Amino acid sequence: MTQISLTFPDGNARDFEAGVTAGEVAASISKSLAKKAISASVDGAHWDLQWPIEADASIAIHTMQDDAQALELIRHDLAHIMARAVQAIWPDTKVTIGPVIKDGWYYDFDRAEPFTPEDLGAIEKKMKEIINARDPVRTEVWERARAIAHYEANGEPYKVELIESIPGDEPLRMYWHGDWQDLCRGPHLQHTGQVPGDAFKLMSIAGAYWRGDSDRAMLQRIYGVAFKNRDDLKKHLNMLEEAAKRDHRKLGREMDLFHMQEEAPGQVFWHPNGWTIYTQLQDYMRRKQRAGGYQEINTPQVVDRKLWEASGHWDKYQHHMFLVEVDESRDGENDDAEAKKNRAQTKINALKPMNCPCHVQVFNQGLKSYRDLPLRLAEFGSCARFEPSGALHGIMRVRGFTQDDAHIFCREDQIEAECAKFIDFLADIYRELGFAEFEIRFATRPEKRVGTEESWDYVEGALEAAIKAVGREYTLEPGDGAFYGPKLDFYLTDAIGRVWQCGTFQVDPNLPERLDASYITPEGDKARPFMLHRACLGSFERFIGILIEEHAGKLPFWLAPRQVVVASITSEADDYVAEVVQALTAAGVRAEADIRNEKINYKVREHSVGKVPVILAIGHREVEERTASVRRLGEKQSAVMGLDVVVAQLSAEATPPDLR
Repeated sequence: MTQISLTFPDGNARDFEAGVTAGEVAASISKSLAKKAISASVDGAHWDLQWPIEADASIAIHTMQDDAQALELIRHDLAHIMARAVQAIWPDTKVTIGPVIKDGWYYDFDRAEPFTPEDLGAIEKKMKEIINARDPVRTEVWERARAIAHYEANGEPYKVELIESIPGDEPLRMYWHGDWQDLCRGPHLQHTGQVPGDAFKLMSIAGAYWRGDSDRAMLQRIYGVAFKNRDDLKKHLNMLEEAAKRDHRKLGREMDLFHMQEEAPGQVFWHPNGWTIYTQLQDYMRRKQRAGGYQEINTPQVVDRKLWEASGHWDKYQHHMFLVEVDESRDGENDDAEAKKNRAQTKINALKPMNCPCHVQVFNQGLKSYRDLPLRLAEFGSCARFEPSGALHGIMRVRGFTQDDAHIFCREDQIEAECAKFIDFLADIYRELGFAEFEIRFATRPEKRVGTEESWDYVEGALEAAIKAVGREYTLEPGDGAFYGPKLDFYLTDAIGRVWQCGTFQVDPNLPERLDASYITPEGDKARPFMLHRACLGSFERFIGILIEEHAGKLPFWLAPRQVVVASITSEADDYVAEVVQALTAAGVRAEADIRNEKINYKVREHSVGKVPVILAIGHREVEERTASVRRLGEKQSAVMGLDVVVAQLSAEATPPDLR
């Protein structure tokens, strides 16, 4: 028999007969490992314990202690177990595919009757019976013709179609969970009892076209989530419950911030309250950027395709652009027909999906010297991108948005300093907006790229040195950089543990080259600047959505659209209420009066739902003593304070953090 050498994580190597399985390797090490083993990594590939190993390789045996592999297998096995349960309850159901996704899995079914929420409970019960049966899981490789004949005989047309779409030389692997069988690449666990029966839950039912084609059959998709243990499942479900309470769309309605409608899909109708948040945040960023050495500009929203062709976006990004066709023959309404005919032509423009090419146009106006660099140009740029309708999500994922965008034009030897300066700049902004910690992910050169290896070495080294210079840690993401340069992405973690990518810093020598940007060197020669793309918030729409959900609508006082409501307890207090509102307004506090003929408890409840941070209750006593009863959102007790004290205190709280 042919011998192969398998190298273990500790560097030791052992010889085995070719065709040995990972399960047999585990058993050769110890009985306890064989019992605990769930899969292996063979030359970095996730490997079923039943698959043979035919050549020299590195190998690592996985157990349930290895989270990534364990969760993949648990979720993949549950997809099969769910499909088996569905066909056990409704035998006429046709199965299709069931991949693992974030936190769980889904499986698509073709069934005449729609699934109901009550059906999910019946499916879960059957799944637990299958898990408790501890049925063995086994696998075989079949010839294509045999697999097609099997599925045709069993009335599974979707499986036949899947097989016919698989490349001809790819082996077909079959898996059995007990007596239920599916076409699957694997790997899987060794028996159904290895799946934790108390750590999964079926979540929802949705429609899905077969293979994503709207001309094909509409299937029913069942989603599930799964974890290694009941506690992790409980944490996840609690997080989902908390996320539902914090949903920016729900809070947007309650706080009267914005709405969206079908006549403008993916675009936001900002109401006065929401626009107040928007402008407060924009004013804050404008002050920060001005202090950080940025010059604010503004560029057109509709730009001729010629610029997008020159920048390269027309070829790579056109499917995300909104195109604007302009019939030039409409000029000169009184021209005769011959003149119109001679002038008739259609120009194709595009709503800008990003600001970068336009910023190069500003840079290109007039000669630039090395003394002008670095030149930092910032814009609150309104952009439009055609996002698929299914991907739109409130104000988090939209088609029309405004970026806090900026581009820094600099020399190569200035990249490190500019990167370090930006990280400190961004950290200060995040801290003032309530995010003390953030994560940096450093994406390096991809396989397909432009530029010399020496240039990539230098720029990647500059970014790494900048991160270290400001005392930050980072996670390396090899190969995930843009084709033109490496980048840093900045991630925030919100109050319930969700991670959001907001800021970015990208090094780009490519666009200045394509759009002929240059500066004059000390020697009088022309040279290309590097272009540093950077953003802190990303888009205002998305970041406001994040802030709403981070704070569950209880925004920091300076950002709250309705900061104070002064509510009367009795009509005799109306004049004093107006005086209090006037004093607060003069001190820079957004205050409004509520002198409706309603009980104070009703007013408090209503304004609390609207997330007003402070309610001042005014009755006979407050009028006589020139005080106010101060009640803060979320607190049951109120405190009586003198008017001057209240105004001074709330004025200080209303001051944006950069002005304190």
